[in-house]
Amino acid sequence: MSEFLKGKTAVITGGSRGLGKAMALALAAEGVNIALAARDEAAMADVAQLIEAAGAQAACFKTDVTDEAAVAKLGEDVIARFGGVDILINNAGINIRKPVHEFTLEEWRLVNDTNVTSVFLLCRAFVPWMKGKGYGRIVNMTSIMSHVSLPGRTAYSTSKAALLGFTRALALELASEGVTVVGISPGPFATEMNLPLMNNPEANAKFLSSIPVGRWGKVEEIGQLARYICSEDAGFITGTDILIDGGWCAQ
Repeated sequence: MSEFLKGKTAVITGGSRGLGKAMALALAAEGVNIALAARDEAAMADVAQLIEAAGAQAACFKTDVTDEAAVAKLGEDVIARFGGVDILINNAGINIRKPVHEFTLEEWRLVNDTNVTSVFLLCRAFVPWMKGKGYGRIVNMTSIMSHVSLPGRTAYSTSKAALLGFTRALALELASEGVTVVGISPGPFATEMNLPLMNNPEANAKFLSSIPVGRWGKVEEIGQLARYICSEDAGFITGTDILIDGGWCAQ
């Protein structure tokens, strides 16, 4: 357990499953107290039990991260519970896949509000609590789709490219405060969302052949990357993102 991270507080959106859960557990193992913000209360409660079993404190906050008032209340509730915040991981996100001419404006806005506007709202709520301490970490889940794309990903790629731009700008804003802002761009990971593909042997084999390392990413690998970014050793990394994609974007 890291003495440096022990006792710090992290807010993790979308922390009830998948990559968010993996990051929550990796930080909890370092003694970081975790505020989970998601919509699925039952799933959050399960993750909270695992966090507490690791010896850290956990609190669950049912939150719609696209709602300004809900995010403001989340900020108040987290500060009331933990007294401050040191780490913010913006992990909540959605993807709607279809040709651009089939998108409704409501769908387009939902993707961008969830993937970009929510990050603005959360940073606005928590950045003031990070200033003046000489340490802070903001991690934004930017995705390989902020670098490359595929058909049917217009809304998603737009949102993730915008998030990468936001990450760069905010990093410059906060550099003098000792607060780093870093993106993580995951490639294909073995999460619940990908189970239908993973459980189809023929389709899975075809997909794996397109990944240079020949396998799905393990969610624990994202967890350990987030742990490192939040560590004292990563204080010189800011304003960029880290590809963790098995070589996908190198092709």
